[in-house]
Amino acid sequence: MGQKFVSIFTKSLLWLIAITMAVIFAFRYLELPYSNVLLSLFSACKLPTSGTSTFHATGPSPDAEILKNVTMFNQPNSVGEHVFEEVSKTRMSRENVTYPRNGFDLEPGSESNKSIGFYECNNSSIVDSVKRSGNVSATEQVGDSSYNNTMGLILLTNCSRGENFTSKHEDRSGRPYANSPEKAPTCITPPLSSITKVSRNITNAVLSQLDNETISMKEENSSINRVPKENQDSNIPVPEVTSISEMNKLLLQSHASYRSVRPKWSSAVDQELLHARSEIENAPIVKNDPNLYAHIYQNVSMFKRSYELMEETLKVYIYREGAKPILHSPFLTGIYASEGWFMKLMEANKRFVTNDPKKAHLFYLPFSSRKLEEALYVEGSHSHKNLIQYLHDYVDTISAKHPFWNRTGGADHFLVGCHDWAPSETKLHMDKCIRALCNADVKEGFVFGKDVSLPETYVRNALNPTRELGGNSASKRTNLAFFAGSMHGYLRPILLHHWENKDPDMKIFGKLPKSKGNRNYIHYMKSSKYCICAKGYEVNSPRVVEAIFYECVPVIISDNFVPPFLEVLDWESFAVIIMEKDIPNLKSILLSIPEKKYLRLQMRIKKVQHHFLWHNNPIKYDIFHMILHSIWYNRVFSAISIDT
Repeated sequence: MGQKFVSIFTKSLLWLIAITMAVIFAFRYLELPYSNVLLSLFSACKLPTSGTSTFHATGPSPDAEILKNVTMFNQPNSVGEHVFEEVSKTRMSRENVTYPRNGFDLEPGSESNKSIGFYECNNSSIVDSVKRSGNVSATEQVGDSSYNNTMGLILLTNCSRGENFTSKHEDRSGRPYANSPEKAPTCITPPLSSITKVSRNITNAVLSQLDNETISMKEENSSINRVPKENQDSNIPVPEVTSISEMNKLLLQSHASYRSVRPKWSSAVDQELLHARSEIENAPIVKNDPNLYAHIYQNVSMFKRSYELMEETLKVYIYREGAKPILHSPFLTGIYASEGWFMKLMEANKRFVTNDPKKAHLFYLPFSSRKLEEALYVEGSHSHKNLIQYLHDYVDTISAKHPFWNRTGGADHFLVGCHDWAPSETKLHMDKCIRALCNADVKEGFVFGKDVSLPETYVRNALNPTRELGGNSASKRTNLAFFAGSMHGYLRPILLHHWENKDPDMKIFGKLPKSKGNRNYIHYMKSSKYCICAKGYEVNSPRVVEAIFYECVPVIISDNFVPPFLEVLDWESFAVIIMEKDIPNLKSILLSIPEKKYLRLQMRIKKVQHHFLWHNNPIKYDIFHMILHSIWYNRVFSAISIDT
């Protein structure tokens, strides 16, 4: 009797599941009302793991994975309470969003308002997320015993038409993040033991089918002709947390193995780049250069030779298409000023800019990611779709008018974007380009050997960007460490929990009261030995360059952040880099640094400082030239001849 009851119950359960699936697929394919709500039940969750993941040194494949969900994780914000910062992704609007055309005309017959109609789901299932999360709480990753029994919060990612973005409440300019919902949907996933074998198999089967359809739809909807990627099988494994020494190894491996797309036809510039590479690899030994302090560089001889060749050889073509405010419109103050200053100085440059694109080694796409957001983001829309579409149309325009994009699939083109959204906005249609990004995150698509970490510089005075440069001498720096800032992200609340008002040597604050010219903040920077550069929503922070500006040794606490100019600079020689999980030990780590070593670090900060300064008229080795050099250097080491 009992067996018969179990058999009937099992059959009834299977029929119920089958009927449920049929209803879901009917809503899914017939576009019935509430189909998005039902689909969200099958969206994949992702959690960080302690194992390894695969990093594509050759860049994201345009065919296999154009759109990729972002791995997010949560940390607690207060002691003794299970409070989590809700970091989630939200569905983008399925309706077409119209937006103003800002200065480039589409070719006849082009679909100016074409929707980016991709369905994108994470390859991992809800069950996979639970497997990865195991029994490790989010706070145990930070090493705080007071949080040890906290349950991890698993957030479901919605699959929808368009790009997926990390959800935060607002960006650092105060504007709400494009996918930040009014109330971020969350789900608490039960232990794996409570999920039946039947439901696991069905869930995985459904997601597998959806993923296969995703790839097919992406191929059908792509309006840009993609050139097959070189070295598709060259994958470099990257640990979950990548140390600075591991980043250096990955960079060397990438320069040895990564090659961009083989050009469709030959050009003299290809041979010039290959010649430059040979010259750099066989650079004469530099014994003593008054402008270059050898101890702060990875290889001062290679850097000097590469810089000389850049000055002698490099020619950049700047596209004239596009009008203000999004293109050709520099933004010269604030935390996103780097992209504006580079644009201003690049377009005014006579040494590197050429009007003959056939002589160009690099092609500059002069748009501002900050202006793009300011001009096109629709308040309250929680959607980046029209921003991405604008860049899509821009790429289609220049590829239709000029042959240069098509020769390399955009591999000899570059962009400079400092806004937090720039990586997500450019990874689809500009994935082959050299991307100079402030938000340089190993885990969010930064490609060693191709992409460049752009210094985030907080420019307060556009007329005099070096105003108030410098700080107190080492003997007059009375504070051991200093941090102040808004509570963006999961990390800063943890920093304040451990150190705010806990120790007189540790000047750790939230946001300081406003003062004229930000005097209080600058005073602390100038009078502290170590300046804490803790990540916010993203891995980057203007404090890294600010610390160098005020001659305070930067202490970078941001796992997987790629420091600027890593191709050239040896960051471990002048900065302190601490893993996020070591925040509870912050003071003991700093005190363990001998005074002699601190003095050496502070002296080297002064030596490296000139590489991070903007000037209205650029000078040798300044930040403008260093950004351009990093782009040049990566192009030299990724270039490939048609005859190779």
